[in-house]
Amino acid sequence: MRETVPMLAKIKKQIGIANVLLLVAIAFLWISLLWVQGLAGAFSWMLLKLAMPIAGFGVVVAYGIALIILAVKGKKRIRPAISVLLGLAMMFPILMTMNVIPFAYPARLGDTSPSLTIASPFKVDAVIGWGGDTLEENLPHAMWASERWAYDIMMPPFDTGSTYLNDYGIWGKEVFSPVEGTVVESYDGEDDIPPNTEEFISAEGNHVYIRVKETGTYLLLNHLKKDSVAVKAGDEIKVGDYIGKVGNSGSTSEPHLHIHHQRQNPAGAWFLVAAEGLPLYFDTGSGGGMPVKGEVLKPRSEP
Repeated sequence: MRETVPMLAKIKKQIGIANVLLLVAIAFLWISLLWVQGLAGAFSWMLLKLAMPIAGFGVVVAYGIALIILAVKGKKRIRPAISVLLGLAMMFPILMTMNVIPFAYPARLGDTSPSLTIASPFKVDAVIGWGGDTLEENLPHAMWASERWAYDIMMPPFDTGSTYLNDYGIWGKEVFSPVEGTVVESYDGEDDIPPNTEEFISAEGNHVYIRVKETGTYLLLNHLKKDSVAVKAGDEIKVGDYIGKVGNSGSTSEPHLHIHHQRQNPAGAWFLVAAEGLPLYFDTGSGGGMPVKGEVLKPRSEP
């Protein structure tokens, strides 16, 4: 122990206190992500993918200039060189954010609980646009903590490339509550946007958030049609109760219903991605399952 303290002091002196702090911050976020997980992991993932690359860019620019100046003057440049390397390490996650290096949020399906099995939110057949546990089946969702096991649900025709809402089968279809619970937030004042424009105001658009009676967790239904939502905060709802209609509000390329399950209450949240996503399955009457991209989602059979 006596030998360790002087060694640590020597390392700190050589690389500088600023570099030590950067190294600690980077290590803390990755440890929280990979081993602590939960809400801490979700926040760490958000910071690593969104905030850390910006900070890293600033570090690279600032210390890169310092490194050049010191090199011209012929002075020692170990500390700024280390700072530049740490800055590049901080910038690395931007490659995952942009899917240059596809990387799913590292939560394990079998180790994450509670899971939730729900009824289909439709009374007719639908198709899973994105869904499942892998990046190949669920690319836009699996890369985020809150949406780790989210679904985008469509109805044919879809993926037509049209800019007209009526050209999509799911546009205006009625949505029914897939669970019993309490509405914690609803909103339907946002305009539906033309497909394939992404001229959105908010990420979630018109929505309904439900606190699930069975688990105490939360179910989020997004991209609903303007002026179609029939429930409000505080309403007690049961499976099959009418909620609203499918729209094209929020961050969406075409009409679809986004649905996912998470631990934290999304009502009034500033950063919806900073939440712990939980497994979500569908009960079609023959047992629960996690349908994947391209599979048909059938309504639950009546007993």
